[in-house]
Amino acid sequence: MRLNHLNSSTKKTKSTNLDWSSPLESMLGKASTKTVDKLKIAGIKELRDLLWIFPLRIIELPPLRSFEHIEESRIFIGRAKVLNVQSKPNFRVRGKARAMLYNISVHVQDTLSEKIISLKWFNSYNSVTQKISKATYIEFMGEASLFNGQIQFANPDFFQLESPDDQSPFVTVANELKIQYPTVNTIPGVQIKKIIDRIPTSLWSSIPETLPQAILNRKQFLSLSESFKVIHAKTKPTPQLEAQAENRLIYEEFFEDQIKIYLRRQYFKKPKAKSYKSSNELFAKFCTHYPYRLTPDQNATMIDVRRDLQGDHPMMRLVQGDVGCGKTTIAMLAAMIVMNNGAQVALMCPTEALAIQHFVSTLDLFDQKEFKIKLLLGSTSAKERKVIYQELLDGNIQFIIGTHSLIQDNVQFKELGLAIIDEQHKFGVDQRIRLTSKTEGSHCLIMSATPIPRSLSLTQYGDLDISTIKVMPAGRKGHKTRIVTEETYPQFLNFIKTRLSLREQIYVVVAAINESAEVEQDFHNLNDVLQKFKSYFPEHKVEGLHGQMKSDEKAQMFHAFKNHQVDILVSTSVIEVGINVLNATVMAIMNPERFGLSSLHQLRGRVGRGEKPGFCFLVNDKTISHLSMERLKVIESNTDGFKIAEEDLKIRGEGDLFGTDQSGSISQKRIANIVLHSDVLYEARKDALDLIHNHDPEIEKLLLKFSNDERIFTTV
Repeated sequence: MRLNHLNSSTKKTKSTNLDWSSPLESMLGKASTKTVDKLKIAGIKELRDLLWIFPLRIIELPPLRSFEHIEESRIFIGRAKVLNVQSKPNFRVRGKARAMLYNISVHVQDTLSEKIISLKWFNSYNSVTQKISKATYIEFMGEASLFNGQIQFANPDFFQLESPDDQSPFVTVANELKIQYPTVNTIPGVQIKKIIDRIPTSLWSSIPETLPQAILNRKQFLSLSESFKVIHAKTKPTPQLEAQAENRLIYEEFFEDQIKIYLRRQYFKKPKAKSYKSSNELFAKFCTHYPYRLTPDQNATMIDVRRDLQGDHPMMRLVQGDVGCGKTTIAMLAAMIVMNNGAQVALMCPTEALAIQHFVSTLDLFDQKEFKIKLLLGSTSAKERKVIYQELLDGNIQFIIGTHSLIQDNVQFKELGLAIIDEQHKFGVDQRIRLTSKTEGSHCLIMSATPIPRSLSLTQYGDLDISTIKVMPAGRKGHKTRIVTEETYPQFLNFIKTRLSLREQIYVVVAAINESAEVEQDFHNLNDVLQKFKSYFPEHKVEGLHGQMKSDEKAQMFHAFKNHQVDILVSTSVIEVGINVLNATVMAIMNPERFGLSSLHQLRGRVGRGEKPGFCFLVNDKTISHLSMERLKVIESNTDGFKIAEEDLKIRGEGDLFGTDQSGSISQKRIANIVLHSDVLYEARKDALDLIHNHDPEIEKLLLKFSNDERIFTTV
């Protein structure tokens, strides 16, 4: 078994005409077409992109030593006699071509002492068993771990030896570096290292600088070449060098992103937009559609929106605020202004459930003799779709509400004046751009009930103007949150019984519809929970709701729950947003550790929306990990959506700034973390904007360079 991760195995590439802008194909050749295609999907298209795939670990290899020197979680190289081999087939997992895989356990005795330890290989092919079985002696290298109080090695590298005095590659690698890279779009880290090792040595010292010289001098940064050489261990790293290299590259990423965000902001503000004006008298009339007065924050936000709508350039505004703060009111008032000026409005929602809810409430709000409102979903029939497409193109539909269906190529408008996107965090940047590009210069209003931390507002949403609604409408009682354990589960059921006796309604949320062989037995699914709650409360109406139901079935279930024809609604997270039933006072979330913090915060926002107080229960009737419990305590002890969003951001990552991904990517934020390094972000942003506003010659070159990157401005 050859060690493909040692520096001594570095391959030399035959090409002599490569530079950092060369496409991957020019180095890897036609034989690697599949690999190149996978890397391109991950955003790695040129040699320079490989630099940003950082090693997971760099470990200095130890010399050959006795088993007496084994330390837990440390790399160890040992030489041993094979005592016995046990190989058991794993019938649950198959390898390539459905080959049988085996779990192998080998007891070996140290040649330098009498100590015996266990080596294990999991899900290995039979060839591994055969090699070990034929060996009298082996030399192995791996990381020691403790299992049931005993030292063992899982999946170590090994060589067969004929005698205890044989030579092997391991004994020559003391003090060399083992470099482990991450898997990138199913390409294993071992293969990533082979690819990076093929980069010609001469290129590592000629990585072009990107930062202006004034910044390099003022901050005394390492050069870009030296920084990457340290990170990839082309220069032997020391703690001081590693810290300097990381600091340089963190700043580099933030600085480059701020340049791109500035360019995208300028790009989307560039088209000429149609001005949609509204007099104060007309706007006051619009406001009478609501039975309450706008809060001060809503009024301030509407001032921003009205100014944007009558401006010369497209509005790109994010309205953020906690669950129930009145963002939808802002969107509907903006829609009234645009439709009153003869243009069309589109509202895109992440789920059919939310789209249906918006559709129902919009029908109640607008005069249907004056404005035609339609719903377009993935489940809409082909015949009905065809009619809707034509009416949109003719301008006969003034307001269209739907899901991702709205961004299909078949959807064209006579004049899309305003695109509203609800729950922006559920969409990618690409999808936002695809909707707003339906009509050049159309305005865009984005709503997010997941408050945006400042660091995220300067990155993921840096090209948007942001309005924040903090003051909640009067009369809301809010909600209390409690974690339910196995011990308190009976009290939880009694509490629900009490609320039902008060004629209140209950949500019970689960993470899946059906039982699956792929998940643990303690994972609650909708069908099981539905039957349990029917047995718990036989005198009450208990029904189920999930995303795979037909649109009309979901609409009927929403209607039945709203009209109190259903007491307990057992649902998947389709009710996370958009449901507004004031009589529903209890939100019980099963397996809450399966949900993100922001999703949990959204779900509990379904209760406590009126004059009755709301109660949210995070139900854990089984043991969960300490880390999961700590996350749930963040929800239990916090009602501040900004704090929760910050914690969620630490866990999820911030997503792809210039593409479609919303949950982080190997090609985006490769070392910089907007939570951990927020101070560097603010510094890089200030430096970038100062240089831009001062028309620095070097920054002008960077602007020109990045202005040719289509990923910043278009769909991908």
